[in-house]
Amino acid sequence: MRILYLDLDTLRPDHLGCYGYHRRTSPNLDWIASQGVRFENCYASDVPCLPSRSALYSGRLGIHNGAVNHGGLAADLRLEGRDRGFRNSPNRLPWMGCLNREGIYPVSISSFAERHSAWHFSAGFREQYNPGRGGMDVADDVTPLALDWIARNAERDNWFLQVNYWDPHTPYRAPLEYGNPFADDPPPDWPDEAAIERHYAGYGPHSAREPWGYGGDNVSAYPRMPEEIRTHADFVRWIDGYDVGIRYMDDHIGRLLGALEAQGVLDDLVIFVSSDHGENQGELNVYGDHQTADHITCRVPLIVRWPGIAQPRVDRALHYAVDWAATTVELVGGQVPGRWDGQSFAQAFRANREQGRDSLVVSQCAWSCQRAARWDDYLLIRTYHDGLKDLPETMLFDVAADPHETRDLVEARPDLVAQGRNILENWHTDMMRTADDNIDPLWTVMREGGPLHTRGQLAPYCERLRRTGRAHHAEALESRHRA
Repeated sequence: MRILYLDLDTLRPDHLGCYGYHRRTSPNLDWIASQGVRFENCYASDVPCLPSRSALYSGRLGIHNGAVNHGGLAADLRLEGRDRGFRNSPNRLPWMGCLNREGIYPVSISSFAERHSAWHFSAGFREQYNPGRGGMDVADDVTPLALDWIARNAERDNWFLQVNYWDPHTPYRAPLEYGNPFADDPPPDWPDEAAIERHYAGYGPHSAREPWGYGGDNVSAYPRMPEEIRTHADFVRWIDGYDVGIRYMDDHIGRLLGALEAQGVLDDLVIFVSSDHGENQGELNVYGDHQTADHITCRVPLIVRWPGIAQPRVDRALHYAVDWAATTVELVGGQVPGRWDGQSFAQAFRANREQGRDSLVVSQCAWSCQRAARWDDYLLIRTYHDGLKDLPETMLFDVAADPHETRDLVEARPDLVAQGRNILENWHTDMMRTADDNIDPLWTVMREGGPLHTRGQLAPYCERLRRTGRAHHAEALESRHRA
């Protein structure tokens, strides 16, 4: 058995052709999807980058593994404590450790551990190759390492190769000589000029007025990105940068597939494609970042080609990404560790039918502190820390009818608000009942001063708001955070 895992950072599904996007961003990924299962409703349980991969590779949700932030105490996995043995117990094996136990040889090509000091990510890999640019890699840095490994090892049996591309992540930095394949291709219908005007009058890190974070920083170094998104023309330039990054990455994926075909191993190769999180492009007035526990940031692509098992189809059930990790363990003949939160759906996958969850709870604690319940067509978001953005305490969206989250239904549908709150409360009770201790890491983040990327930023950001004619927003923020 040979497995290729394409770990594509910051990739929202609806910018891929196989998920219905009108631009031709992903011909090679679309080919993989045409031969396998495309999952419509897969969500990262904990976002963004460090919490997401920590959950996936540990098999445990952030509320259990402890890693929910990008810094501070809640950016590391919890210690096992007094019961830690000389080696991991079978009930605590990470994902790669489980594959190792079944005779699979896991290899990683990724700078993720270095970028986030997330060295627990390395557990279980037999070989690791770091492009060495701390997540500022472009595909031209990653692909040669992957091609070299394929040339030397593809004909061996029982390997798992993770290849991590970063190109859709800001700053958009596809080489200028690559050009813009979408220069004459219309952008997405939303946001329109009116939405951009409203966003520009608003506030928040990575809002239309500050899409670089809290203001422009080294803007001239990245010509694919405007300093502000003030007009629709600015948005077109911005979204072209994102889409060009996807297409540039997809071209490199085509090179990997070509090399594997040349080695004679493509026909029976298992391939799965996913991401650590999506990317808001105007939703909740966040552009080019992943700051909320919403449908856009938490929903990730999942495409699986498994020759001999999976027939081409679309799976619309609700899944956590960690459920797919558990499923792979069973599909290679192993047992899911008893302490995992990921639930295998291997039996249903083999039978080419759906088997998902009734509801999910997703979390964000690095840019804001939020938890959200996802069920049926709905998403209820509970905000504990606003991330210096204009976010109410509770929001409710019909993500099927309103995927860009433009119509908050809190006032119109109190019945659904109550249902969503009930899902959150029951989930929290169940999670704390099965936790190793009685500490919810979300509250660790709150006690430490909030999400890492907002700490110490309130005063300078309010000063910027006043300097740019938005004193009323500064006053609103200061009032809310005093409270």
